[in-house]
Amino acid sequence: MKAKLTLNLKKEIIEKAKTYASKKNISLSKLIEDYLRELTSNQKNNSITISEFVKSLSIKGEIPPDLNYKNEISSYLEQKHK
Repeated sequence: MKAKLTLNLKKEIIEKAKTYASKKNISLSKLIEDYLRELTSNQKNNSITISEFVKSLSIKGEIPPDLNYKNEISSYLEQKHK
């Protein structure tokens, strides 16, 4: 059974959503319906589980905003291949 829903959204969001839906050859209603179906279908899929291995790859602490990663890589490779 279909029912009508009225939403209040920013005009720019509506225009972007219409353009997106048009490119996908679907209606805006279908786009929103599919999104809401996916969002509510299986709560388990909405949370991402990060494995311990992936967690172990993360750095501890902050990366300085002025870090020059190219220099860091170059220095590392120079030291490695001496």
